[in-house]
Amino acid sequence: MAAVTEAEPRVSSKQSNNKKGKRKRTHIDPEIDRLDSLPWNSSISQDDPFSVIAGSHELEGGFLSLEEIDEGDYGFEIPGLDKKVKKERKNKSKKQQDSDVDVDADGVEEEAEEEGINVEVKKKRKKRKKKKKAKESSKVDETTSVSNNKDDVEGESVDETEFYGWNELRLHPVLMKSIFRLGFKEPTPIQKACIPAAAHQGKDVVGAAETGSGKTLAFGLPILQRLLEEQDKASNMGNNVGEEAERFAPKGLLRALIITPTRELAIQVTDHFKEAAHGINIRVVSIVGGMSTEKQERLLKARPEIIVGTPGRLWELMSGGEKHLVELHSLSFFVLDEADRMIENGHFRELQSIIDMLPMASGSIGGQSQSSENCQTLSNMQIKKRQTFVFSATIALSADFRKKLKRGSLRSKQSMADGLNSIEMLSERAGMRANAAIIDLTNASILANKLEESFIECKEEDKDAYLYYILSVHGQGRTIVFCTSIAALRHTSALLRILGINVWTLHAQMQQRARLKAIDRFRSNEHAILVATDVAARGLDIPGVRTVVHYQLPHSAEVYVHRSGRTARACTDGCSIALISSNDTSKFASLCKSFSKESFQRFPLEESYMPEVMRRLSLARQIDKITRKDSQEKAKKTWFERNAESIELMVENDDSEEERVSNHKQKRVTSMQLKNLQQELNTLLSRPLQPKSFSHRYLAGAGISPLLQHQFEELTRQKLDQGVNLGDNKRRKLVVIGQDCVEPLQALRSSGQEVSMDVKETAEKRRDLENLRRKRKEEKKRLRDQRRQQKKRLKEVDE
Repeated sequence: MAAVTEAEPRVSSKQSNNKKGKRKRTHIDPEIDRLDSLPWNSSISQDDPFSVIAGSHELEGGFLSLEEIDEGDYGFEIPGLDKKVKKERKNKSKKQQDSDVDVDADGVEEEAEEEGINVEVKKKRKKRKKKKKAKESSKVDETTSVSNNKDDVEGESVDETEFYGWNELRLHPVLMKSIFRLGFKEPTPIQKACIPAAAHQGKDVVGAAETGSGKTLAFGLPILQRLLEEQDKASNMGNNVGEEAERFAPKGLLRALIITPTRELAIQVTDHFKEAAHGINIRVVSIVGGMSTEKQERLLKARPEIIVGTPGRLWELMSGGEKHLVELHSLSFFVLDEADRMIENGHFRELQSIIDMLPMASGSIGGQSQSSENCQTLSNMQIKKRQTFVFSATIALSADFRKKLKRGSLRSKQSMADGLNSIEMLSERAGMRANAAIIDLTNASILANKLEESFIECKEEDKDAYLYYILSVHGQGRTIVFCTSIAALRHTSALLRILGINVWTLHAQMQQRARLKAIDRFRSNEHAILVATDVAARGLDIPGVRTVVHYQLPHSAEVYVHRSGRTARACTDGCSIALISSNDTSKFASLCKSFSKESFQRFPLEESYMPEVMRRLSLARQIDKITRKDSQEKAKKTWFERNAESIELMVENDDSEEERVSNHKQKRVTSMQLKNLQQELNTLLSRPLQPKSFSHRYLAGAGISPLLQHQFEELTRQKLDQGVNLGDNKRRKLVVIGQDCVEPLQALRSSGQEVSMDVKETAEKRRDLENLRRKRKEEKKRLRDQRRQQKKRLKEVDE
């Protein structure tokens, strides 16, 4: 008994607490009982005389050593863990508590036998082991949670110091993750200027910047920023208010309407929004023509928050009574992208009708349209002023634009019966406020800084030859050839295909599927060629476009800017080549004047190639003439037979036997002629395009030209640099000696010639040429009249 009584002071505090807990189990609170059962380390020794006073309350005084705390023992919850992980933790904690009870019971007996010397040491060791296991399990849980979320993995591997420029814009963390994932390390100037004014100050924005400067994200990020902020506020209010949060950020309402002039641009803007809103519960839908109306109506039944569309299809669905498009009471953003194209010769009447449907006073309840009166009333926090964004690469505003906006806000829409003939009228009708942020970052030339412009003077009938020369000799990188008319596009693309150059076409009369397919094929090939009209001049962001060729000059300087803007995008370089005939001289001079261009570069040409080019082109034209005539006859015949069948008429052939035989012989002759022409052309195309002075039999038969000298030097340098690294099994690249394989930009930089463009001089030359032509016509007319008078006199004399 004495030994036991001596060992009693050494019994752990947990045992004493357990004993006391057993005595007071009937009247102690369950929470106190739970805390009472935990392992305690007494803060005051048992020998202290003040221990009775300090430990007189029910919790017995003391502290928990922090380094030994296990969250499973205390029932603490770590934020961010899944429910499954929490259940596993609770099960583990229960097992550990059961094992602790067994260990404690064994520890009491060991204390009684060994006088309790090593009990606390063993307990500490066991607790440390438990702590290590808990840390390891938490690490495993963190890795599993990270592996389930790809964005988190990417966010952890990103060095945020590289994206320091975005921190000043104070964007939502979710948007920052998207920026990290997309790899936009620094915002562009238009984004730096527009995002603070639109996202944080709530202003309307009129933005102008060069093509490829990131205007889509300049208005896209403020829209997503506001929607994310509303979702965060709603989630915070949801814990306290409940249904009030749904009123603050309701779902299924149209919040942003973005209108673009072309279908391809609308689809591209939609893709950009989806990339930026990755992982966000925001739906983005494109509504464009050429696609199934029923499918788009099904998409609208899901009530997306953001809609990107073209005016024609949008107005078609609006006028048809589509509820989601007609209810514009909740619209927070109205965006007009490429606004100068919208007002071009009153191009879109539907746009004016859509703008007229917008609520007049976007910030007040009384100014809402009649369609919104029957809708459910919104809370005061949701009713905010609608923001209007107008963006373009070419924009011109008067000095008193803000005064016009102030006056326009006081007038009703009925008083403005005239059309949308300017950017100012478009902005005023869209409800832009007077304090709008006007951001114009275009330079004097309005073109990209790294764009190299050049031209080739040629006859109108020789444009095909020079185009083939550019594509065959300098056919490196993606190239877009712009034509003004669809007829010229079809003629050019047919000749290029006959000459063995694979091209894709894009124009307004194509079906939408074919247009999208052409763009996808053009994007997938590094050296693809696209022959297109001005449909492809607006907003298409296709990476790697190295060259833009103006086969026909556009009718306005704005279209020229957008055409050339398909290259040299996002701080990259590019080249544009204009084919200028004698009829285009005055138009080209006016373009230079509008861009304040005093000089242009003449694209370097190797004239020794042209005889071979003209020979191939002559054969291609003959083949195209025969095939075109044949296809027209077949189309006419099938059209006649098809219409005859539709009205149930029998078509009889009234040709005689001689006519049939002659027609058959003529077809055989044309087919043989076509076959011979194709064989001759294939023979020419089977060997590379070489200059006239090049000797196929003896390399130096015509002397070493500067081009050959340059190629030999490059080959020698590559052999010295890469010859050691290349193995015997690796296939070497085929090099055509005598053919310049550099892309147009390199050729222009190496041997381009600056030509001063004197607008007055070219205008005078054009005027003199027109006067000379007029004089010649007058002289021919005078001579013709003289001949007629002489004939009349001779007739009178004979009579």
